[in-house]
Amino acid sequence: MVDRVDGWVLLGNALLLSMTLLLLIPSSVLFIECLAALLPGRSPRSDDTLTPRIAVLVPAHNEALGIRPVLERLQEQLQPQDRLVVIADNCTDNTATIARSTGATVIERYDTERRGKGYALDYGMDYLAADPPDVVIVVDADCAVQPGTLQTIARRAFAARRPVQSIYLMELPAQPKPKDAVSALAFLVKNLVRPRGLNRLGLPGILAGTGMAFPWSVIRQVSLASGNIVEDMQLSMDLAIAGYPTVFCNDSKVIGLLPQQEQAAKSQRTRWEHGHLRTMQTQIPLLIAAALQQRRLDLLAIALDLAIPPLSLLVMLWLGTLGLTLLAGVLGLSWLPAVIAAISGGLIGMAVVVSWLRFGHSTLPAQTLLAVPFYLLWKIPLYFKFLVKPQTQWVRTERDRVEN
Repeated sequence: MVDRVDGWVLLGNALLLSMTLLLLIPSSVLFIECLAALLPGRSPRSDDTLTPRIAVLVPAHNEALGIRPVLERLQEQLQPQDRLVVIADNCTDNTATIARSTGATVIERYDTERRGKGYALDYGMDYLAADPPDVVIVVDADCAVQPGTLQTIARRAFAARRPVQSIYLMELPAQPKPKDAVSALAFLVKNLVRPRGLNRLGLPGILAGTGMAFPWSVIRQVSLASGNIVEDMQLSMDLAIAGYPTVFCNDSKVIGLLPQQEQAAKSQRTRWEHGHLRTMQTQIPLLIAAALQQRRLDLLAIALDLAIPPLSLLVMLWLGTLGLTLLAGVLGLSWLPAVIAAISGGLIGMAVVVSWLRFGHSTLPAQTLLAVPFYLLWKIPLYFKFLVKPQTQWVRTERDRVEN
């Protein structure tokens, strides 16, 4: 009887230890990336003599409410030889008419069976194929591209012969709620701090969906025609495995706007995070296999970066693991798993605080950190839905009006 009890204790300790060590991996990677973002770095010199022909693709589905100022800002950055092409995808409003009035070239696509940004971009690429540019830049129809960004990322992509991702951050809505500030902080960590840290370590990043530049010869090597709800992440993996990992450009910026409407915010986060989790499941094994087969450290680094779940989910997993290991210790099992779980929590906490202090304190108040528990409660149904009925189809986020 004693031997049987000892066996169960050993099994319990082994399971808890495995669980905490598994959690320690993304926690450590997150901490290393955020800490590395503090390292000094030099941006590659931009060769102003390079004048690649640019085509900016803007996929748009019923964007009449706010597309005009977006396109006007883009037009200001284009040279005479460049093109701005709007793909009016399955639109039922006057998106196409408004886009044409800004001087953009508009192509209209109608296919109710094949819906999503990937299909729209593929349609745009086919249009450009008749007169290919040197560099293709993808910008979402609800984003403000900061001055100088288009030329900066185009030159960087043309010179490096690799995809380039600009900084992509979210601006708070006109009447922000506490959870909006937490969401903006999570976005800051994911799209600025972590890619910057990887860049400082000489490692590639992951595409973020907008503010992306691709050499024409590179982007035509992969298929864009898919209904993947996070097509940018999938494209990152496909290009990286093909030998074209993403370069992060710290000298350019694209700004999006967090939705004001509660339902729109929930829909947006559901699509992003369900897609992220699904991509983790399918792509991490492929990246590890390709890293071993091709003997490439950069693919392993991408796999480790992708292994970090959405920040709120990582915190939830840590809280659950810590509670379980503390209970196990009280019941007589080993305290080592609880110690490891506590270390993971410390690494996560330090990563977030360092990121806020260095990159977010000027725009996000300190109270943002106090709102984290409420944000986690708001996200619980989202993750529960992933276990029961994950979102697999692209759904457009309802827009707020964009002001000039």
